[in-house]
Amino acid sequence: MTDVAESTSLASLLMSRSLGDPELQRATDATDDYAILPDVSVLKIGGQSLMDRGRAAVFPVVEELVEAKRTHRLLIGTGGGTRARHIYSLAAELGMPTGVLSEVGSAVAGQNAEMLGYLMARHGVPVVGPSAFAVLALRLDECGAAIFPGMPPYDLWQRVPDEGVIPPYRTDAGCYLVAESYGCRRMIFVKDEDGLYSANPKNDVSATFIPRATVDELIAMDLPDLVVERPLLELMRHARHVRQIQVVNGLRPGLIRRALEDEHVGTIISAD
Repeated sequence: MTDVAESTSLASLLMSRSLGDPELQRATDATDDYAILPDVSVLKIGGQSLMDRGRAAVFPVVEELVEAKRTHRLLIGTGGGTRARHIYSLAAELGMPTGVLSEVGSAVAGQNAEMLGYLMARHGVPVVGPSAFAVLALRLDECGAAIFPGMPPYDLWQRVPDEGVIPPYRTDAGCYLVAESYGCRRMIFVKDEDGLYSANPKNDVSATFIPRATVDELIAMDLPDLVVERPLLELMRHARHVRQIQVVNGLRPGLIRRALEDEHVGTIISAD
C-alpha cells in the first residue's frame, strides 16, 4: 500500500508541478532505481592509448576480450584517439562551436568501434550504434558482448565548456554514462598506463602512482593531468549505480580479466 501511495503522490506532483519543483525532485529521488543490465561490465578501450598503437597493442586486447566474454557479459566502448584530436584542432581553427566538434569527434570514435568490430566479427560480436541500443539485451544474449562508440550522442546539444571549445563530455564520459544508465556491474577503463599518477608519467619522470582515490580527493588535489576526463568526477558524485571505476593498463596481459574478477590491478576511483 505504501508503494501505491508513493506512486500516486508522485503522479499527482508530476501533473500539478513544474518539472523543476523541489518537492517533485525529492519525490523522484526517493524512488528506487531499476538496474537494467546488472550483470554486465562496461569496458572503455582507449583510442590514443590502444587503438592508435595498431596491431601490436590491439590484437592481444582482442584476444583477452574474446576469452573474457566466455564468462562475463561485456559492453565495449571505444575512444577517439589521435584522429579525434586532429579533427578538433582543425575545427577549432576554423571557428566551429563545441556542438560541431562533438559531432565530428563522434565520427572518429565510431570508426574505432567499426575496426574493433571487424576484428571481433568472427567471434560474433556486433557493433551497436546509439540509435540501436534498444537491442543491446538481444545482442548480449546472442554472443555475450557488444561494441559501441564511446562518444555520447549529444552532438549539437553538447554542453559548452567554461573555457575553449573542446567538448567536455567525450568518450570516457560516454562509456561511463552507459554503465550508469543501464545499472551495470563494473566500469573499467583500459588505457596504456597502470592507472592514475600525480602527473603525466609520459613526460614527468617524478610522477607517482596513485592506487586508490575518492572523487573528492581528486578534486581537492587539482592534478594537472588526469587519466580520465574531469567531468567524469562530477558524474560519479551523482551516480546511483556505478559508484566506482577502475583504470587498468591494457598493454599488460591478463589485467583486463583480473579487473573483471574484481581484483585491484590498477587505480580505483570511488564516489564515496
